[in-house]
Amino acid sequence: MEEKPKKLVILYATQTGNAMDAAERLGREAERRGCPVTLCSMDEFNANSLPQEDTVIFVVSTTGQGDTPDSMKDFWRFLLQKNLTKHWLEGVHYAVFGLGDSGYQKYNFVAKKLDKRLSDLGAAAIVERGLGDDQHPSGYEGALDPWMSSLWRALHQVNPKFFPKGPDFVIPESKLIDQPKLQITYYETDMVDSQLYTATDLKSIQMQIERARSMLPGKFSHDKSKPDCFLKMVKNQPLTRAGCGRDVRHFEFEFVSSAIKYEVGDVLEVLPGQNPAAVAAFIQRCNLDPESLITVHPRVMESAESNAPNVPIKLKTFVELTMDIASASPRRYFFEVMSFFATAQHEKERLQYFTSPEGRDDLYQYNQKERRTVLEVLEDFPSVQMPFEWLVQLVPQLKTRAFSISSSLSAHPNEVHLTVNVVSWTTPFKRKRTGLCSMWLAKLDPQQSTGLYIPAWFHKGLLPPPPPSLPLILVGPGTGCAPFRGFVEERTIQDVSGRAAPILLFFGCRNEENDFLYKDFWLSHAPENGVLSEQRGGGFYVAFSRDQPQKVYVQHKMREHSERIWDLVLEGASIYVAGSSTKMPSDVMAAFEDIISQEAGVSKEAAGLLLRRLERDGRYHVEAWS
Repeated sequence: MEEKPKKLVILYATQTGNAMDAAERLGREAERRGCPVTLCSMDEFNANSLPQEDTVIFVVSTTGQGDTPDSMKDFWRFLLQKNLTKHWLEGVHYAVFGLGDSGYQKYNFVAKKLDKRLSDLGAAAIVERGLGDDQHPSGYEGALDPWMSSLWRALHQVNPKFFPKGPDFVIPESKLIDQPKLQITYYETDMVDSQLYTATDLKSIQMQIERARSMLPGKFSHDKSKPDCFLKMVKNQPLTRAGCGRDVRHFEFEFVSSAIKYEVGDVLEVLPGQNPAAVAAFIQRCNLDPESLITVHPRVMESAESNAPNVPIKLKTFVELTMDIASASPRRYFFEVMSFFATAQHEKERLQYFTSPEGRDDLYQYNQKERRTVLEVLEDFPSVQMPFEWLVQLVPQLKTRAFSISSSLSAHPNEVHLTVNVVSWTTPFKRKRTGLCSMWLAKLDPQQSTGLYIPAWFHKGLLPPPPPSLPLILVGPGTGCAPFRGFVEERTIQDVSGRAAPILLFFGCRNEENDFLYKDFWLSHAPENGVLSEQRGGGFYVAFSRDQPQKVYVQHKMREHSERIWDLVLEGASIYVAGSSTKMPSDVMAAFEDIISQEAGVSKEAAGLLLRRLERDGRYHVEAWS
């Protein structure tokens, strides 16, 4: 009896969903060529079983400053074990595709180090690793398409059984769009206790959020369905001058459910509310009944433990809490499925063109570059009527938004504060766009929204809380100063019970008059006895980039005070850097290299090695965001 060919294993590690999307596309394209596939997230795969696999494709994104996605951390730690020999993966074939952004210093760092480690453990690469770049005119797909073509040919050479009819034989997509992965069950209203879906008390709202989000298809790493707590906004204060071109807000929230014991440096995630008019327009456009009671579950149960949720939820509530219909852009596969359901010939042809290799760049310009929303795309193709099952599967999930906490719980019991840049921009075709969560928060009026409860989750960030005896060098331009406001508040309280170590803080903004965030707060801690005072070995220095003909940034101010920085480093200070993730972290790192080289009288290479050592010793921390 002929042995059944092993399945092609595709493992992905995603932070925002792009790597999962790319992995799913690889899986679909393999199945179209007759190749059986097993697709799963790295945190759901037993790394110990890797040597038993024949061929594994890895799709991984790089986050932050060259960091692995959360769902890859355990897998990567396992691969780094010293007891794994160079023969451990002998006989295993692999390929790696990375997703990154060449605007960052550690471009596709995770894919590169994974590729090297797999090779070091004895696995054989089928093709050279592929590196997707957000900066490419077509995004990561600009590299994925040609890489896939090479992959299928190489796979066929390694094991012809993967493609029984050859790598060029392709089943038409329309034959594969058979059934969505999800099933929706509708319930009669009189069969369900109305309290389950109409109550508006806190416990009921929490249960509705948990119920809706636990029905979501797939899952991101440690995505918690149940909020840690609920918050009520008590202050919404602009920090920038009106009309200056930037809008940064200081928000204060009180706990309305159980208070969470957070620490400085922690991160708060908020589930944003969606525009009710947009939700109503989506429901109307898709011919849905907002009052329907539904449950959503996988069409094929993965295991006996995967119990289908049996408590229904209102369709409208499900859309509001889980489906990002008026902010996120749909993925490529959304357009493929739309083409299947388009009844107008010209719409079907345009959608088919968008999903063809020739139309890839035009789709990127129409969709991602313009940040078209699901609702806008559906309105552009009125003949398309997609079943709700497909919409739930393909509409991007409504994600929580993460912010660095800008308060100390010791200074503000029962409160948490955020410093938020209200995001707005203009697309290439001059369309105004705004950030879903930041704009939603900015529009909340604490006086008018007393009954509005904001679902929130707390978790550790990349900035560990420092002990009071540790001297600090903080670099936080723009909203990067947010966590350091909490650091200064905390240390001021610690200073009361015993003299705390000094803080040296570098802040940067455009103009003193327009966007000097928390000016009075910083200056109140800089006099003689303050934790930011020069007399105590600390200091507070501001770079106003546009208040003089030549640009001045935080790194320039750092070089001006190089001796003080070096003295604190010698005293055992820890360095914390927070803010924009594009050029700032690498520019600041370069400034530290220059300072160490100059003050210690060593080469740039030696200074760089010292900084690496500080990173390894937990004395150099970076939290950056795009």
